[in-house]
Amino acid sequence: MNDTTSLASLSSAITNVVARAAPAIVSVHSHRLRATGFVWKKGLVITAEEALADEGEVSIRLPDGSVQQATIAGRDHTTDVALLRVDTGSIPPITLSQQVPALGTLCVVAAAEHGVPTAALGTVSLVGKPWRSLRGGEIDARIELDVRLRHGHQGGLALNATGEAIGMAVLGPRRVLVIPSATIERVASRLETHGRIGRGYLGVGLQPVKLDDGIGAMVMSLDGEGPSAAAGIRQGDIIVAWNDQKLSGVRALLQALGPESIGSVVDVAVRRAGEPARFKVTIGERREA
Repeated sequence: MNDTTSLASLSSAITNVVARAAPAIVSVHSHRLRATGFVWKKGLVITAEEALADEGEVSIRLPDGSVQQATIAGRDHTTDVALLRVDTGSIPPITLSQQVPALGTLCVVAAAEHGVPTAALGTVSLVGKPWRSLRGGEIDARIELDVRLRHGHQGGLALNATGEAIGMAVLGPRRVLVIPSATIERVASRLETHGRIGRGYLGVGLQPVKLDDGIGAMVMSLDGEGPSAAAGIRQGDIIVAWNDQKLSGVRALLQALGPESIGSVVDVAVRRAGEPARFKVTIGERREA
């Protein structure tokens, strides 16, 4: 097989990959923002939360050119996943693959521009372990792409060379990230059922303080009806440990208050006027603003 034939075969394979995914890819218009989305289930579209306006109507342009009004079923800014309810008609939903691609894998981002399909070819430039976003979301794998991604193409599907949808392409700080399928399925399922992702709540306002033997978090404000107050913690207490683990910082403590923390009982060690004390705190659920 000569070079020309090899390139033609590669081009044809990429064309087929995009053609199979394109029927499920839609354009999302909210206020003045545009994004891409894909049909996850009948009547449900997933898009990038950060590319979705905070208010106003949301419309979806389907592959056939028709426009449907959508409602927000739920959104999670920590994982960049938003779920929209819309009449998707007979569009077949995308099947997400749980596979994490190997480093160097060819990857196509299939998106839409005003309802017209678009495609961008690149490679998987980094594959890493599960990580936590700057907003505290649990992402099941670190996947970065060497590909050009326009703002309106956020929410597009990242497809591997065999056409499997490995996740959703979004713009991260100075790089293109893939929100993996495992994260999307976990978050979208909860949004579909509950409309939101619950977060743990201690009911305290904290300020980091340096101690002779490490770092603490001083309770600067206290919700009188919150979990910490109910357990006996007072304003001015300094939290020094959490379940017998020395505190590494306020941010680490707050990041431990994920959805899975709600209802759990934690052992909180504090210093009160220089004296040690311990409290059992049942983590509550943060109320919506």
